[in-house]
Amino acid sequence: MSNFIVTIARQYGSGGREVGQKLSELIGYKFYDKDLITLAAQKSGLSQDALHHVDEKAANSLLYTLALGSSVYSHGVERVNLPINDRLFVVQSEIIKDLAASGDGAIIVGRCADYVLSGKKNLVRVYITSEFDTRVKTVMKRHELSESQAKDLIVKTDKRRANYYSYYTGEKWGKADKYDLVIATDRLGVEGAAKMVADYIKMLDEMNIAD
Repeated sequence: MSNFIVTIARQYGSGGREVGQKLSELIGYKFYDKDLITLAAQKSGLSQDALHHVDEKAANSLLYTLALGSSVYSHGVERVNLPINDRLFVVQSEIIKDLAASGDGAIIVGRCADYVLSGKKNLVRVYITSEFDTRVKTVMKRHELSESQAKDLIVKTDKRRANYYSYYTGEKWGKADKYDLVIATDRLGVEGAAKMVADYIKMLDEMNIAD
């Protein structure tokens, strides 16, 4: 089977990370999420703890954003002058490109990976969603929160992810036309969603749609 790079964007509480993990079990691709922070720390020499605090968060400087324009990633700025958020994004993007160039299959969660790898034929872009009420119940159970606390966390996290994506790509997060598959886990469940992605990859492979 040809090796594809699967990128997973996800609404908070939709089970996107779990879908990626299950997909890894089904097709044998390596799964990358928080370990991208470890790889970035090793590559950059920056503190892993410091990188963890800014992971998938846009820099806060409005003046800096206005100076660079709509997309930090599209500008050739010396990384030594960048805020730590932006340095992490640049390093993680390099790692993601290296993973794609290695020829091995990989599953990457978040980090604007769909944008970083745009144009690659062996790219499969997935967006995982779920009804808001279902996500509230999931987050309440996962973090032992009240309903109001869970709702607040979901809204804030989704907003942060949307801002992060917009800041680094200049594009809108979650638009259906940016993805190959948009899957609702409240209907299929995590295993059903992972199987759908696996079946899609198998179909692409049979059609020889890869680099």
